[in-house]
Amino acid sequence: MDMHTVVVGTSGTTAEDVVAVARHGARVELSAAAVEALAAARLIVDALAAKPEPVYGVSTGFGALASRHISPELRAQLQRNIVRSHAAGMGPRVEREVVRALMFLRLKTVASGHTGVRPEVAQTMADLLNAGITPVVHEYGSLGCSGDLAPLSHCALTLMGEGDAEGPDGTVRPAGELLAAHGIAPVELREKEGLALLNGTDGMLGMLVMALADLRNLYTSADITAALSLEALLGTDKVLAPELHAIRPHPGQGASADNMLRVLAGSGLTGHHQDDAPRVQDAYSVRCAPQVNGAGRDTLDYAAVVAGRELASSVDNPVVLPDGRVESNGNFHGAPVAYVLDFLAIVAADLGSICERRTDRLLDKNRSHGLPPFLADDAGVDSGLMIAQYTQAALVSEMKRLAVPASADSIPSSAMQEDHVSMGWSAARKLRTAVDNLARIVAVELYAATRAVELRAAEGLTPAPASQAAVAALRAAGAEGPGPDRFLAPDLAAADTFVREGRLVAAVEPVTGPLA
Repeated sequence: MDMHTVVVGTSGTTAEDVVAVARHGARVELSAAAVEALAAARLIVDALAAKPEPVYGVSTGFGALASRHISPELRAQLQRNIVRSHAAGMGPRVEREVVRALMFLRLKTVASGHTGVRPEVAQTMADLLNAGITPVVHEYGSLGCSGDLAPLSHCALTLMGEGDAEGPDGTVRPAGELLAAHGIAPVELREKEGLALLNGTDGMLGMLVMALADLRNLYTSADITAALSLEALLGTDKVLAPELHAIRPHPGQGASADNMLRVLAGSGLTGHHQDDAPRVQDAYSVRCAPQVNGAGRDTLDYAAVVAGRELASSVDNPVVLPDGRVESNGNFHGAPVAYVLDFLAIVAADLGSICERRTDRLLDKNRSHGLPPFLADDAGVDSGLMIAQYTQAALVSEMKRLAVPASADSIPSSAMQEDHVSMGWSAARKLRTAVDNLARIVAVELYAATRAVELRAAEGLTPAPASQAAVAALRAAGAEGPGPDRFLAPDLAAADTFVREGRLVAAVEPVTGPLA
């Protein structure tokens, strides 16, 4: 466990801190300013709770039941009940890193001082994260409006010592037992606190932040594999010249072209497109790689802007304002996050599609400019990478289905009070699958392109130094080079891990310098 400490203040958090807590077990502490803001906001809530006039979330029911005024003796029960009733998720368990991101981001909003939650509740949230206790959260239960209600409710249930949670050893046990084992007292929720723990876009935001981190690596990896494929196909690197991309100045396009040019520096394979099989231009999947990869990069940048705004936000309803008002609002609606989650699934699908087209070209003797059919050792006796491309094609097909937007849908709920919802949680869930698939797709292209580059080297052509570094690192990682047919799944799995963990980028950067 990483002993790096993330301090939660009143003004939001960073994407880097989310990843540190969610994936790397960073410890969490509340700043003194956060504790002070929590206490000040709680004084406002307590004062409103003592008044005879009903205040939404403090002394009323919720959603379609907001018109009922709740008497003081029933309010603790009301807060317990909202958590218990809303913890209605179903389906498979959500991944540990997603739940940790969800918990941390809810703590971030609570610490802003706009929710009216007591400091001791916030501290217990931090204690759960630091103890490695992860509530059991299920796949289904959020419509992405009024927050990720069911997922957050399962987390709040654990704070109360109820439901099930996973301990630091990975064993699922009753939450009360886990809290007791770590010396953590369950919280007794008071006015507004149950509602404040449930009303946020934290799940979809956490998944967005982690997807952006993964996609940054995959886009750089895809630039490298595109360069390797161009090289193996004896293509021209003239299309990567900076002056060509300067006259269509999309930042991502220029960055991708520069990455590819760096990888190809010193190659003895490029520029042979006028040799034995002359061609005027390379195919689009080769020539337009910077345009496609670059457009995706620009989409990542836009999504990061949205994520940054959300990370600086306090999403709750009602909210405590600095002037002492407690006001209802619609900031819990997940539309801003849902849209970019869907947008990322679209560009990921297109990146996977262009990777697969290059792989197919490497394997087709009619289009590969002299490479053996399917990069096989003895074509006919050996099938080479024929079925690796089938696997890649199946992944691309699923990516296209995952690109269908969730945010275009809405199903009314809560007796038509919540009559338009974002489906942002669903958009986030399918994006996670898309990101996993994209890593596999890039890995298959890498595996094919490195084999093709090695076959070219065997003909006496010299690959670029960066290409040689990529090949050597991949082989050292357990993905073998050209030769007779063998059990291929382990090689592809090794390539997948190699790409997913950022080792492809790490292998070439000592040669190319830092890549975008």
